[in-house]
Amino acid sequence: MSSILLIDDDLNLSGLLGDYLHDQGHVIHTANDGQKGLRAFFEHKPDLVILDVTMPIKDGWETLQCIREMSQIPVIMLTARNEESDVLRGFSLGVDDYVSKPFSFAQLGARIRAVLSRGGVTGSVFEQLELGGLKINLGSRRVTRYGEPIILTPTEYKLLLALMRHPGEVISAEDLVRQVWGPQYKEEIGFVRRYIWHLRQKVEVDPEDPKYIHNERGFGYRFGMG
Repeated sequence: MSSILLIDDDLNLSGLLGDYLHDQGHVIHTANDGQKGLRAFFEHKPDLVILDVTMPIKDGWETLQCIREMSQIPVIMLTARNEESDVLRGFSLGVDDYVSKPFSFAQLGARIRAVLSRGGVTGSVFEQLELGGLKINLGSRRVTRYGEPIILTPTEYKLLLALMRHPGEVISAEDLVRQVWGPQYKEEIGFVRRYIWHLRQKVEVDPEDPKYIHNERGFGYRFGMG
């Protein structure tokens, strides 16, 4: 059972969606603007946030930035606009998935399950991967580069983990989609390119001359030292 915070000023949608997700076994908390949403976030400590872009008082972008300053909890954005600039802005701020209105509740339910499953990395606090100064603690999900912490979203973390588990191997974009997003996203190859870009901004000293994450054009991506 997961706790979900739904922040949307459309009370009719929130009510119907909340009922649907409750029937799916989730505990639902709602707020109708970003300011109330942040208060609910502190109070309920949800496992996932569903966040509308356009809201009064504090919009979805501002709310997302506040959440990301405190937590890497998974966030799904709801938007009536499907423009690439909005999608890219969301990814740059740490969104884990996008759903464009109108949408089916079944579709959103599937995306919620996929996003929540990305955080399910198992392992004791003593298990870790370390390559070239970049370290992942599999228990705490803490990422550091030469001891300095790197803050990643859950999706960025799982993408980095998929690459670091196979150092020197070229992994196709299709395989990365399957490992990170799940088989239902097999057509969304563009997700990989966008997230690789954002991941490089965080883990590389010089993203334009990457040390860790390499693009093997026409084949996929490789984690390696040079």
